[in-house]
Amino acid sequence: MPRLHRTRLALAATLLGLAAQAPALDLRDLSREVSPCDDFYSFVNANWDAVTELPASRARIGSFDQLRQANDELLNRALKELADQPSLQATPGLKLIAAYYASGMDEAAIEARGLTSATPLLNRINALQRREDLPALLALLNRSGVSAPLGYGVQPDRKDTRKNVLGLGQSGLGLPDRDDYFRDDARTRTLKAAYRTYTRALLTGAGLAAGDAELDALAAFETRLAEASRERAKLRDPNAAYNPMSPAELNTAAPGLDWTAYLAVLTAGAKLPQRLLVAQPEFAARVGQLAAETPLDVWRSYLALRVLDALAPRLPKALANASFEYRGKAITGLQAPAPRNEDVILQIGGRTGTEPVAMALGELFVARAFSPEAQKRSLQLVEDVRAAMKERIEKLDWMTAPTKARALDKLAKMQPVIGAPAKWPQFEGLQLSSTDYAGNWLKAALWHSDRQIKDLDAPVERDRWRISPHIVNAFAGGLNQIIFPAGILQPPFFSATADDAANYGGIGMVIGHEITHHFDDSGRNFDAGGSLTDWWTAEDAAGYKARADKVAERYGAISPLPGYTINGRLTLGENISDVSGLPIAYEGLLRALKRSGTPLDKKTAGYTPAQRFFISNALVWRSKVRTEFLINQLRTDSHSPAKYRVLTPMANTPYFSQAFSCKPGSAMVAKDPLTVW
Repeated sequence: MPRLHRTRLALAATLLGLAAQAPALDLRDLSREVSPCDDFYSFVNANWDAVTELPASRARIGSFDQLRQANDELLNRALKELADQPSLQATPGLKLIAAYYASGMDEAAIEARGLTSATPLLNRINALQRREDLPALLALLNRSGVSAPLGYGVQPDRKDTRKNVLGLGQSGLGLPDRDDYFRDDARTRTLKAAYRTYTRALLTGAGLAAGDAELDALAAFETRLAEASRERAKLRDPNAAYNPMSPAELNTAAPGLDWTAYLAVLTAGAKLPQRLLVAQPEFAARVGQLAAETPLDVWRSYLALRVLDALAPRLPKALANASFEYRGKAITGLQAPAPRNEDVILQIGGRTGTEPVAMALGELFVARAFSPEAQKRSLQLVEDVRAAMKERIEKLDWMTAPTKARALDKLAKMQPVIGAPAKWPQFEGLQLSSTDYAGNWLKAALWHSDRQIKDLDAPVERDRWRISPHIVNAFAGGLNQIIFPAGILQPPFFSATADDAANYGGIGMVIGHEITHHFDDSGRNFDAGGSLTDWWTAEDAAGYKARADKVAERYGAISPLPGYTINGRLTLGENISDVSGLPIAYEGLLRALKRSGTPLDKKTAGYTPAQRFFISNALVWRSKVRTEFLINQLRTDSHSPAKYRVLTPMANTPYFSQAFSCKPGSAMVAKDPLTVW
């Protein structure tokens, strides 16, 4: 069972988590005009939507975003206290995060430094005069956190999760999606123009050539990379991404670049790996081709652009503002930047909590916002929902006994990772400055690269946290884990004092969703140990595919905006997990109610437990977005828009129609219900 570790700090009692003050189940905005059986999302959220304005600095607002902001405000206050009272910086992580945050908030120091932190990398790029030097330069950039054009990582081998392996994958494009290089609609033309303006601003700001000829050559270069990049939906196939090679085999498969020289620098003098995974061999081949054929001045411009793009939010205002104009305004429709403190926390911790020192933010957050009582109750929810999934697998009428046995074994061995790690990283060898924001990012990236390379010679640590606990999200980890950071175990998702209906409709649904991810169209390919293994009979695999195809088709017919539909294949895993995870969470609630002796017809604030479950779920997905953000989501995101994460799963489970007495033919009652698990 995971253990909660709470750092004991002498913290002011007034710095309580803002999220913990929120009501567990807010019923104030329920509509009197909309029937639950016609449009349940609007029944719960239409009144809120009508009176809620999107702030200029937000592309989206809703339950997830409001909780993120509350968590960020908690961190902001805590970080200020660390700065005011250095004696509170009692651990290596807290010392690092205090310095990093101070460097991000010191705008005068950022302006004074200019591009000096980036200069060593830019000078190395400018010194590229021989093709033979390109492999070492690409590896140096990778180690420095710049994916140009490759991305790399060290992670458990998908077919033997006891071992770590080095992996390479496609990266290095400036437009939001590889398809944007080939589309010709009005929205794409706007994005391309904005990206060109951004490119010019970055290169000019660094004193580099940025005339039309240079920009045309860069666009052509990235287009060739895009041609060899796999579409997002195809990236979801784990078997297609599993391509083990030796360095010699990679040199043969992708000639034009000395991959042995690249790997030697990437591993920083460590023993050269004799086996690595190349996720997209065709992309590696294109990189080799471009290495051999593309003029070096184009390579220099491209690599400098990627360095400047990666660092721009941490550089002086002229470049940071250019980044906002493109990545904030053009792509997601923002009208103003986020508050400075919030952006600095984002830059340090990232969107998924996997940045090199993000765990230091988690250490600070957990000390203030997560209790042993919360962990104990959340563990009970996990076991109730897991038990419900077990019963569903046992009752499946389309799956044969041998496959059921393996599915049940996988479920039983699934490891919940909840709250926070038992111990925090010590960040040995990493020192950060309170006045060098961009330099801190580069130092942290290099430190993280060294740590990854050390992992190549070590067994997989299955208990290591790889995601910071302050993140408002949950994950299906690659080692048959389900991960619920402390950041999401807050209202409206979860409260240790809320009634079961609210908790199971909130975090219970998230638990069901993450459990199902290990059985979605991609996750089902992994066994009880998390290894990529085909444990399905041919008959059961065909039965699963038929059900998954129906899910893809159903969602692919939904048009959230005129001219834009949900990509049913790209979103398939998330949609399966929604459609299956919701009823599993409900059945977990039934177990909890039975244990507590709560009658199904007992009303709280006028609603039964079943009704409160679905209301809680719809509140979790409450969301208002800018059109630009929604278009980008439909093009690039594996998640369906929030509204359809309510409507479609609820319409496809009989528990919803029973709870609200919806009759056949109602909009919230599917004629041909989707069922996978």
